[in-house]
Amino acid sequence: MTAENSTIAAMATPLGSGAIAIVRLSGPRAEEIARGLFRPAKTEYPLTSHMLHLGHLVDPRTGRLVDQVLCTFMKAPATYTREDVVEIHSHGGPVAVRRILELVLQNGAELAAPGEFTRRAFLAGRIDLTQAEAVAELVEARGAAEAQLAAVQLAGGLRDQVEALRQPLLEILARLEVAIDFPDEETEIIAPEPAADRLDREVLIPLDRLLAAYDSGRVFREGLKAAIVGRPNVGKSSLLNALLKTDRAIVTPVPGTTRDLIEADAVLSGLPLTLIDTAGLETPPLDEVEAEGQRRAAARLAAADLVLLVLDRSRPLTDEDRRIFMAAPPGRTLLVLNKSDLPPAFSLDRAADFLGGRPAVEISALTGRGLDRLQEEIFQMACGGRTSPEEVPDLVPNLRHKKALEAARPALIRAGEGLRNGLAPELVALEINQALDALGGLIGLTTPDDVLEEIFSRFCLGK
Repeated sequence: MTAENSTIAAMATPLGSGAIAIVRLSGPRAEEIARGLFRPAKTEYPLTSHMLHLGHLVDPRTGRLVDQVLCTFMKAPATYTREDVVEIHSHGGPVAVRRILELVLQNGAELAAPGEFTRRAFLAGRIDLTQAEAVAELVEARGAAEAQLAAVQLAGGLRDQVEALRQPLLEILARLEVAIDFPDEETEIIAPEPAADRLDREVLIPLDRLLAAYDSGRVFREGLKAAIVGRPNVGKSSLLNALLKTDRAIVTPVPGTTRDLIEADAVLSGLPLTLIDTAGLETPPLDEVEAEGQRRAAARLAAADLVLLVLDRSRPLTDEDRRIFMAAPPGRTLLVLNKSDLPPAFSLDRAADFLGGRPAVEISALTGRGLDRLQEEIFQMACGGRTSPEEVPDLVPNLRHKKALEAARPALIRAGEGLRNGLAPELVALEINQALDALGGLIGLTTPDDVLEEIFSRFCLGK
């Protein structure tokens, strides 16, 4: 990160050919630097804030024209960073954009680090840490549900809920601190039982709801890994290609074509999904390469959030199918009966008996038959019985938020027990302060610098 009093600049749009590209500046010298480069076509300096002005960008050393641009000057504090901000909207050719950024840097700006604009917005108090995280999550969202959750968080949804948890804690803590100073009047200053009840009602119960929202909705923001497993030549790679609607994996009639893991990202019914095509698990392996592929497949089978166990409907069930089924994690395995376009070699009743009565989905990866139903089953299994993307929770904490909430919870429980058991107010206050620290870290009030560095390092340049 640059010094906080410096003026930073970066491209705010991806590098490459496009209709428009944006170079953004923020800091005390933003307007000065832009004035040295931008020549308005119809207006004169000083330019009206927060308006687009047509003009030309010129190299001040040579006087040569670089591009016709739109430029906007935004005066602090009504900006994203609460500093003076300038945006130069140029044509999207990479040569012109690079030249504009070079000129901005040559004339006094410093290249921004990833996430530095958003970090400045956070440090200026314009957004809290959960909103800063939401900026990156919205940019990187792979599906509609993930984007929706990020948008709610960006609007302050999680911050508001955390502040609602902190407020009663601060009020109870204030009474405890007065009781510490006036021990003879302690029972008049704070009534222990009502305070403990309030702590349960207004803090612990809502906190537990947030934790439950993480457990039930984390797949919408984090996605999940689905391993496709089965014997060789049952159609695992064909299923991967069918779900991706592209030829990602090589498919041949020869068993054992896939000898290593193939991973690909997809979005099914709004759910981010990493599909993992694995080597066939039939034993014994033909050689060491196949053996290594099977070892990797077995590891992914154990670690996957969801397992798609593929059976060949046109071939009799075998003990090998049964062995793979027994190795699959219970409750996370969906049976897929492939090649339903061919004459069946066993009945569905036989499959149910053979594989412990588990429900199965019939498909044909070749013709696409049954793929819609398979996607519905994947969605329901991954999302705890929800039947459509419209049932996405309004707010889902991320893993960092969950850890902060979990860190606060034991202290809250101890504080409530202490109030009910007549514990000294000093000790109860210590517990409440511990909970407040954990909740403060969630929204950025007490977050260590190394955590901030890790969060903002995940941002792209220009954000």
